[in-house]
Formats: sequence, C-alpha cells, structure tokens
Amino acid sequence: MLVKFMRTTTAAAVLALSATAALAETKPSEVISTYADIALAGYEDSLTTAKELDAAIEKLVAAPSDASLKAAREAWLAARIPYQQTEAYRFGNAIVDDWEGRVNAWPLDEGLIDYVDASSYGAESDENELYTANVIANKTITINGEEVDASTITPEFLAGTLQEAGDVEANVATGYHAIEFLLWGQDLNGTNAGAGARPATDFDPANCTGGNCERRAAYLSSASDLLLTDLEEMVGNWKDGGAARTALMENGEAGALRTILTGMGSLSYGELAGERMKLGLLLHDPEEEHDCFSDNTFNSHYYDALGIKNVYEGRYQRVDGSIVEGPSVADLVGDADAGVAEELGTKLEATHAAFTEMKKRGETVEAYDQMIGEGNDAGNAVVQAAINALIDQTRSIERAVAVLDLEALEVEGSDSLDNPDAVFQ
Repeated sequence: MLVKFMRTTTAAAVLALSATAALAETKPSEVISTYADIALAGYEDSLTTAKELDAAIEKLVAAPSDASLKAAREAWLAARIPYQQTEAYRFGNAIVDDWEGRVNAWPLDEGLIDYVDASSYGAESDENELYTANVIANKTITINGEEVDASTITPEFLAGTLQEAGDVEANVATGYHAIEFLLWGQDLNGTNAGAGARPATDFDPANCTGGNCERRAAYLSSASDLLLTDLEEMVGNWKDGGAARTALMENGEAGALRTILTGMGSLSYGELAGERMKLGLLLHDPEEEHDCFSDNTFNSHYYDALGIKNVYEGRYQRVDGSIVEGPSVADLVGDADAGVAEELGTKLEATHAAFTEMKKRGETVEAYDQMIGEGNDAGNAVVQAAINALIDQTRSIERAVAVLDLEALEVEGSDSLDNPDAVFQ
C-alpha cells in the first residue's frame, strides 16, 4: 500500500530547487554523495559482521557445544546492528528493494526449514503447501506438484529452489531470519519470558537431537555463505560506478533527493510504525515481531529508527567507531527553511528518545514480545509512544519535501495505521 504525501510541483519548481541550491551553502550533489557514502559504509559493516558470524558458525558446526552456539548467537546479534541501519535505503532505491527479500524477509514459515512444535505451529496451511515441508528432514520435497531433489543442501539450492518456493513469500529460506531460526529455534514462550532454546546438540552428529544434524549444519553453513555473497553484491552496488550509486545519480538532483526522503518516510511510517510495530500491538501477537526467535526485536527496531536519523543528519558511526559524515539533508532543508529543519531534527531526537526507552526496557525489564502482550499496559504504552514518534516525524518529513519543492512522495502505508478495522477482518 502506498500513501501519497504532498503536492506535485511543476518542472519550473524543480528547476528552482537547482537555482536556489546554487546560491545556498549546501550543494544537493554533496548531500547525495554523503548519502551514498553512508550506504557503502553500512553495507561494508554488514559484510564485516556477517563474516564474523560465518566464522562463528563454522566453529559451531565443527565443534557443537553450548559455548560455540552462544558465540554464534552473539555474532548474529552483532551483525544485526549495522544491517538494520541500512534499511532506510530500501525504499526508493529499487536495486535495494528488489534485493532485500534475500537477506531480511520476514515473517517466515519456519516449518519449511526444520522441525517445529506441531501443537503451537499447526500441521498445515491453506496458503502454503510447504508449511511443514521440513527440508532438513526430507531429501525430496514436492513444489507445485513436482518432486524436487533436496538431497544436497547448498547455497544454490536455498536461493534457486527453496526461497519463495511455490511463489509463497512466507517460504523464506535465506537471510538473517533463516539463520536466526536455526540458531535459536522456535520461541514457544508466547508473551512469557524466554526466546528460542535450540540445543547445541541439534548440530552434533555424535549426540544428535532433533534428527538430521548433519543436514541442519549444512543448511546453516549454506545460509551463512549465501548471506556473505548477497552482502558482497550490495557493497559493490554502492561503490563508485556501482549499480545503486549510478542509478541514484542518474535520477538527477531532485530525483535523488526524493529517493532519500522516500526512504526515510516509508521506513518511518508504513514499514516500521505500521507493519513491524502497530500490527503486532493491535493483535498482541508475539509472532508479529521482527526478530521473533531471538527476542532481539527491540534492538532491531532501535537501529532501524537510528538509520533514518543517520540519513537525515548525514552521519554514521561505523562498527570500528570511525565516523562517516558530510553535507546532509538537514543542511539542505536548513538552507531552505531553518524552522522546518529544526522541527524535523527535534522530531527525530524525540523518536530516538522513545526508541532508547524501548531498548532500555528490552534490556532490563522484558522482551518486545512481552511488551506487546495483551494486558501489559506499561509495555504497550512504551511501544505506542515509539509508534507515535515515528508518525509525528513522518509529518515533518512531508514538510521538508515541501520546502525543497520536490514532487510528491509515495510513502509506504499500512492498514494497521490507515485502516485498523481491516486488520481484524
């Protein structure tokens, strides 16, 4: 669903932007370069941390133990920090949006991959014939009526055959969340405390629990290898001459700025405030959380929101502590209207404060699936405050679009925000 914000301006108004910018201190071309440089740094950090995750997974597979499983989980959590900050690049950049489903698609029908608890998960789905296919346990599976050889689990099999098999989006076979499920297993605690509790022996052929331990290890290793390949591709896309950077520049200054603000607005409103947060809060459903197996959702949301702020301020702190920064959207908006720039900056700080509060609660009081639980008034209020802040900042993003005289943005919407009654139908 798309929500159209702001007016559509004439070609003369777009040309006026260039003329105004030429007289202003901040050049749109420099803002666009900063945006691309931060994208490159974020994806490079995502690749670096994914390599560390891959190394931890190799150690887990080679010598399964509580310690090696814990280290792999910690590496996965660390890998989420830079990646989530790149999500403001998804919307508006078609190259990123088309690619994103390989690495961060959710929710997933985990019964496609491995064993599940039938009493909570169920045995079948009218929408997905592969709902409990359990490819780890089965060397052949049936897709669209045809028998498929699944005897060897490889990155190519996961990406080319299993990912979105049967054209069902919930058949997520690759990316961070497939790896998350394999490291943690299902979270069977509902809105009670606790994450997934897969034992290390699920990867140990000598002391195998869950069955098919060698195939489970092969799946985990293949998914990790594939994540590296996908991230390497996106790093290349943002280097000088890369496809994403080139496509951005070819949009022209007005088009590129519109892309930047579309990313900020869509993640703020429809995706994060709506689909990832308000929907789960309306339903009080622990399955509607982004990092649902690891109970890392409060962190995932925090870094999504931080990524929006990074884009506006033209500043990103890398995993090694160094800073990538330059002329920013904030500078450009400030040249056009200092009041609007201050307003949007203030809204982003308010959002950051609300998400910091949610993160603190997640670290000290309860996980996100507990926060959204029915009857948890205090937890619900913390989540709702973060949602409200995102919606509020989106309105100021609209104002920034207006003062820059850009064409209307088509920002992602969400029934949970725009038509809540539809959620319950």
